Amino acid sequence: MPAVDDDTPGGDVGEDGILIGKSRREDGRGEAGPLLEQTLLLRRANRHGLVAGATGTGKTVTLQTLAEGFSNAGVPVFAADVKGDLSGVSQAGDSKKPFVDRAAEIGVPYAPDDYPVVFWDLFGERGHPIRATVSEIGPLLLSRLLDLNDTQEGILNIAFRLADEEGLLLLDLKDLRALLAFVAQNAKQLSALYGNVSRASVGAIQRQLLVLENQGGEAFLGEPALDIRDLMRTDRTGRGTINLLCAERLMATPRLYATFLLWLLSELFETLPEVGDPDKPVLVFFFDEAHLLFDDAPKALLDTIERVVRLVRSKGVGVYFVTQNPLDLPDEVLGQLGNRVQHALRAFTPRDQRAVRAAAETFRQNEAFAVATAITELRVGEALVSTLDAKGAPSVVERTLVAPPMARVGPATEAERDRIVRASPLAGRYDTPVDRESAYEILAARAEEALREQEIPEEKGNLLDALGGFFGVGGNAGGGRRGRLTTGQRVAREVTRTVVGRVAGQAAADIGRAIGGRTGSTVGRAIVRGVLGGMLRR
Repeated sequence: MPAVDDDTPGGDVGEDGILIGKSRREDGRGEAGPLLEQTLLLRRANRHGLVAGATGTGKTVTLQTLAEGFSNAGVPVFAADVKGDLSGVSQAGDSKKPFVDRAAEIGVPYAPDDYPVVFWDLFGERGHPIRATVSEIGPLLLSRLLDLNDTQEGILNIAFRLADEEGLLLLDLKDLRALLAFVAQNAKQLSALYGNVSRASVGAIQRQLLVLENQGGEAFLGEPALDIRDLMRTDRTGRGTINLLCAERLMATPRLYATFLLWLLSELFETLPEVGDPDKPVLVFFFDEAHLLFDDAPKALLDTIERVVRLVRSKGVGVYFVTQNPLDLPDEVLGQLGNRVQHALRAFTPRDQRAVRAAAETFRQNEAFAVATAITELRVGEALVSTLDAKGAPSVVERTLVAPPMARVGPATEAERDRIVRASPLAGRYDTPVDRESAYEILAARAEEALREQEIPEEKGNLLDALGGFFGVGGNAGGGRRGRLTTGQRVAREVTRTVVGRVAGQAAADIGRAIGGRTGSTVGRAIVRGVLGGMLRR
């Protein structure tokens, strides 16, 4: 990388960085000065970034240029390929005239090259499947994915709490369905323990699960779950792997797309160790169509996103949001993006004009030109660039010609994609789903056992054993009550009290009729209390 002056965006001489492009400053006489490199310092790449601009202004090409630069530096990349255009990074560039001309214009050699790529696909059709378990997704993200209201989200939290206390693994959709059916059947007893649980709300959740299944979400939920370390590979030459999520079909279900990427970001945060500010990131994460993450998101989810973005930096992960309009991102998130590439915006509507002003105000101003005016005048492949320097301060914004990618710009063919998938080091690892014993199998077995015990309760000792069989507990199993009761045991007790109470009432009435009169009823109730009182107080 050619040396640059100390006051040039990109940092001090000798700093390792990624070439974004070159800018030209005018001298004091209004004539064009020398070309100056605009670089993204690897030491500051985990401070996150933004690539914004209207459709057709060159965002995807800029994203590919950055991805290639990170790969060359040995940094793995994860990016969503929304239109399929990024898949061409797996193939050497085909020397298209606009890119050859741009390379000559900014004085860099055009050297076609291909890059190590791993294709992923939530549906397993055009890449390795990506799966996560229901437990890993958690109730908050799952509520967002299912578009639940506050009441339904509360019931889902109760279901997850119940699964934790009972040791029920929630791996796939059938596990969650079985658990929700259990909750619906025992809504009255669970309401006494956790608050109101209505069958109608449970039914609404089950209907949303059906919608998710029809959209293909069932393929995403299950095992084998993704190992985050498989996203952080390098090839034999030390170049970082570019992981591409095939998202053309996924974009038809934007909630699933946004939920998956947020889950992945959360997994990185929870899994990776603290590294502070490394010499280069351990992974760079490009979030294309970033507005989908924030559209109609409840405050609790927005707070989670903000917290993860703020803290994942110390895990060595850089997050780069790609969107049309900077206003698509909340201010709390936008303020954490230190490296910015702003392509042209169109100021046709009042909202567009506000976006232009907002984008201009976020840059460190350049006295050589009016930033707000320049944003509306940028040509295709030109952008305003400001990155963090070696001291962590934003550089003066510069009008920059973005460097061309060296790989193919455009999609790979299906034959090329299939060849890469077959030759992948991860071939076969995630292709076959695994269905081990989990909540569905356990609850089904308990239900069968309960039916058998209800048919022959005398062989199980007492009525509590028969009724508790469904929950996996018995009246005096294990020698009486020892330790804290599980939720299933508490629910079993509530069911037992209800049923036994009815039996007791009927027995008292029968005894009373046999003795006769008010005295008979009183004696009958006393006898029943004496016989069953101990069990009812368990």
